[in-house]
Amino acid sequence: LPFILLLAAPYIRRYVAGGQCKSRVRLEGKVAIITGANTGIGKETARDLARRGKAICAKVIVACRDIEKAEAAASEIRAETGNQQVIVKKLDLADTKSIREFAEKFLAEEKELHILINNAGVMLCPYSKTADGFEMHLGVNHLGHFLLTFLLLECLKQSAPARIVNVSSLAHHGGRIRFHDLHGEKSYNRGLAYCHSKLANVLFTRELARRLQGNCPGLLAFAIGTKVTANALHPGSVYSELVRHSFVMTWLWKLFSFFLKTPQEGAQTSVYCAVAEELDSVTGQYFSDCQPAYVSPRGRDDETAKKLWSVSCELLGIQWD
Repeated sequence: LPFILLLAAPYIRRYVAGGQCKSRVRLEGKVAIITGANTGIGKETARDLARRGKAICAKVIVACRDIEKAEAAASEIRAETGNQQVIVKKLDLADTKSIREFAEKFLAEEKELHILINNAGVMLCPYSKTADGFEMHLGVNHLGHFLLTFLLLECLKQSAPARIVNVSSLAHHGGRIRFHDLHGEKSYNRGLAYCHSKLANVLFTRELARRLQGNCPGLLAFAIGTKVTANALHPGSVYSELVRHSFVMTWLWKLFSFFLKTPQEGAQTSVYCAVAEELDSVTGQYFSDCQPAYVSPRGRDDETAKKLWSVSCELLGIQWD
């Protein structure tokens, strides 16, 4: 049996690795923001985008809460890729003041934005709230990125064609939008809270894409619309720090690491959604392993998506029509 497993190991690993982004697109002169790019799939996504150039490279903004960790990651990427335009900016998605400050500084310093990858996230947190009183999973994974996208959208439109990429999860299948208890004050389960926030990512993407298309179908929408696309994705089960809040999950992740994607493998679909030529006019979709994937019925509920949009605007004190 050990001998058979040894022989099968390369095939198992190949299967676990999943799809790969095969695009060779260069990003000379492009500007990208990746949230949570100091570790895991965010860091690997930044590394990939940073090397997509020759004489002129893309400017990659590593937007993170932990500046020290982000600087270490950016320094490593600069040294490996030769791209000196990998820049660290402070962004705490658990604090709307920090989000607004980040956006204000970015817009003051940069004229264009071509790729926004809403990658950062928290998982399995003990019950806690953000600086603004939002339940942590909902606040960071959904509301933080919702506000960030709102603040940067005009820049994306002016830089079009541009792309918004929202990192969701297969866990959205287990989620529900509990409008009667969005912040888990009546009942809270940290596993379900994560699922709910990932469903919110899918619904946000769906409604955002609809609004960017101006309610026009298919290629016509891209031709006469904003030329800004929005897609969501499941990166796969990745061996990363995301499970750090759960001792059990951390232990299981280490035990079964052979059957988990590496961060570099997990970043492939994020990169694919950000650069693949065949997705130039594709919007409002959900991907896994660099191909379209099944969305749960709740993730296709347009009425819930519209209501979530409205409630999110109310919570954040913004008007986004």
